[in-house]
Amino acid sequence: MIEDFLDHVLAGGTTEVEEALRKAAAAEIMPRFRQLAAHEIVEKNGPHDLVTVADRAAEAHLTASLTELLPGSVVVGEEAVHADPAVYDALQGDAPVWIVDPVDGTRQFVRGEPGFCTLVALARRGEVLASWTYAPALDEMAVAVRGRGATLNGEPIRSGSPAPGAVLEVATSHPDYTTPDQKRALLGLNADGVHPRPCGSAGLEYLDVARGLIDALAFSWEYAWDHAAGLLLVTEAGGEHTTLAGEPFRITGGNALPFTAARDRATADRIRTLLRGH
Repeated sequence: MIEDFLDHVLAGGTTEVEEALRKAAAAEIMPRFRQLAAHEIVEKNGPHDLVTVADRAAEAHLTASLTELLPGSVVVGEEAVHADPAVYDALQGDAPVWIVDPVDGTRQFVRGEPGFCTLVALARRGEVLASWTYAPALDEMAVAVRGRGATLNGEPIRSGSPAPGAVLEVATSHPDYTTPDQKRALLGLNADGVHPRPCGSAGLEYLDVARGLIDALAFSWEYAWDHAAGLLLVTEAGGEHTTLAGEPFRITGGNALPFTAARDRATADRIRTLLRGH
């Protein structure tokens, strides 16, 4: 059953997962959009790290529907890991793992802005096989399947390359989530020909790299639910990613941070050089 489903997904059969995302958003997220009461919003680790009743309900909905699609699979979700950090260890195991961020861009969701999304990636033994980025308020569904490319609302997307001499638009980590060393590294992006700015929803920033609307990302945290879906999306659209050590980002952790994802190899190398300070 597991192998059959994985083969099905890798052959481009992703519609069941897309439908699961749409149902979760319709049932648990969109009815609460611009309707949240104050008691339905909680700070986790500070004013920029919020969770809402929609996050928790959507993750529970997806946990049930995705594991029903693939019996024997497990879920590593942002809210489940917050409740029990040991859940994260499933990324190291042999079972297929659904990596779920129920509402990526919770600050935007809380403010009533449409720039949020639901992120799902399917991984096994540390390799991301497929990913889904669904922005329900924008009616955008991006899908990537390893070796089969990336699509947005069913149409292929390519990251392309920045125009020669163009200023690079780079989304970066919020300063609240950086160590002193990471802050210094990110200051390296204050260079001629580069325009860094704080990121919004990480998932939608990855989508904008994948479709060539921005040039790169530079992030200093490595939670898999924020990055697994977007990294595959960028890669399948023709982009590249690299850590400070010049290695591909690993969803299982232990990466040299910050890392970058970019529209092409040359841009990724340039951002990495700036982050390293030489």
